[in-house]
Amino acid sequence: MLRIAQTLEAQLRAAMQQAFPEADGELNPALGPASKPEFGDFQANGALALAKPLKQAPRQIAAAIVEQLRNSPEFSALAEAPDIAGPGFINITLKPSVLAAEVRQRIGDPRLGVAAVEQAEAPVIVDFSSPNIAKEMHVGHLRSTIIGDCLARVLEFRGHQVLRLNHVGDWGTQFGMLITHLKQVAPEALNTADAIDLGDLVAFYREAKKRFDDDEAFQTTSREEVVKLQGGDATSLKAWGLLCDQSRREFQKIYDRLDIRLSERGESFYNPQLPAVVDDLRDSGLLVTDEGAGCVFLEGVVGKEGKPLPLIVQKSDGGFNYATTDLAAIRYRLGAAGDGAERVIYVTDAGQAAHFAGVFQVAKRAGWVPAAASLEHVPFGLVQGDDGKKLKTRAGDTVRLKDLLDEAVERAQADLRRRLEEEERQESDSFIDQVATTVGLAAVKYADLSTNRITNYQFSFERMLALTGNTAPYLLYAVVRISGIARKGGALDGELPEQLVFEEPQEWALIRQLLQLDAVISEVESDLLPNRLCTYLFELSQSFNRFYDQVPVLKADEPMRSSRLALCRLAADTLKLGLSLLGIPSLERM
Repeated sequence: MLRIAQTLEAQLRAAMQQAFPEADGELNPALGPASKPEFGDFQANGALALAKPLKQAPRQIAAAIVEQLRNSPEFSALAEAPDIAGPGFINITLKPSVLAAEVRQRIGDPRLGVAAVEQAEAPVIVDFSSPNIAKEMHVGHLRSTIIGDCLARVLEFRGHQVLRLNHVGDWGTQFGMLITHLKQVAPEALNTADAIDLGDLVAFYREAKKRFDDDEAFQTTSREEVVKLQGGDATSLKAWGLLCDQSRREFQKIYDRLDIRLSERGESFYNPQLPAVVDDLRDSGLLVTDEGAGCVFLEGVVGKEGKPLPLIVQKSDGGFNYATTDLAAIRYRLGAAGDGAERVIYVTDAGQAAHFAGVFQVAKRAGWVPAAASLEHVPFGLVQGDDGKKLKTRAGDTVRLKDLLDEAVERAQADLRRRLEEEERQESDSFIDQVATTVGLAAVKYADLSTNRITNYQFSFERMLALTGNTAPYLLYAVVRISGIARKGGALDGELPEQLVFEEPQEWALIRQLLQLDAVISEVESDLLPNRLCTYLFELSQSFNRFYDQVPVLKADEPMRSSRLALCRLAADTLKLGLSLLGIPSLERM
């Protein structure tokens, strides 16, 4: 109901101007959704802020504003006569005819009343997932991948040109040590594709890391290998390319399974740009040398001794680090010669908040961030086990993402087979596989997205696969119930009656819930909190289930029957759209 809210806000502002022209500079209707259904649809709290400058009681101010509203034909066409509550809140209830007209406009509209932004030439970049080459994706990559994909979907639906970037770790010291180790233990992996399994490659990486930490001679050889790689040595580059390709194919299996679209642009892409980053910082006077390293001291960030903390961009040995690469990425992404983006969103764990705060500050001070552009870090908490600790296997290892997804599908299938047996239903293996796969992966995604991303959350298959509560199966089941109406003879896409007729409280509650979609998507677009969309869909499912259980649809007389079928169609379309923005496909049966 964003359009209606904007119209009401303009009418309230005009009424305040007419009632109190002397307070022109301080007029703010402070219009928002009503806190409780009994207060109507909207509540305006602007009278309270005017009490001090006008030296009047808030209720007296509210009464004067309401008097102007009651004399306004434009306001009267939208809403019932407003009333005043408490110290001076103005409660506004929309007319049933206005709500019914909004429902009619949204039925059959593929955007369901959600306006698209004016197409901007500048893209929005969402940087997410970001696994490391020669390592398997683990549960730690789950949140970045799923949250980033959801945000990209919402922004794309709103009409933004979105560039989904996968900033993979495909460069640096780890390759020097891995190539050095493989030359000794598995040289065939450096010149033959897929000579070893990715699992073995991960084990070799761990061995190489241990040797790098413990063996000074190995460490020196590894650094020399990095220099060869950075210098374009053909043998080193071939080995690097094979390792990257092998990991990339394994990553893609996970992305295909989760229906994730990404454009890879790893650390190696920015490697040629790193010297220019240092030169720019030096030319701008920001770079200083401290203990042999090139640093930019951060403003407003101090260490334990009260001294400003440095952001190191060039190590004392002349090498570069993550901060240098991230600065190069910002410089390219926002620069006219690069992506020319207007908004760059980084989806990483909360532990990197200080790092990004420092990098963003340096980029702004260097003049790489245009006035109209923004850099935003989207932090998220840990995935925990039932014990409240970081999710691990029984052996204490990090949980592989592939294994976690496999188990979710297996559990969903076992649960489905059990229910089918209890209901004495016969279904094909292909049906069972499709439903179990959809429900299992949906449950994992929804459990993550429905939690406020800033907090940690406890991973529980039992809870996320439940058919009750705020879960993906509960939402999917609401869609299935509506599909059941169609199977029983209710034409959801039938011709609308001349006038939609709604009489029951459950109908109006559902209508009001349906019409909030545009405001919710707008909130997610600005605040980047997917759990708000999840909460909306859960509450919408609850409203629909109450309507379905208490109001007859197929047995109702006309025009109520057609009106209620139209409401069912809009509910189904809204749930399907919302689920698709979460990256979850819907089901007709389950």
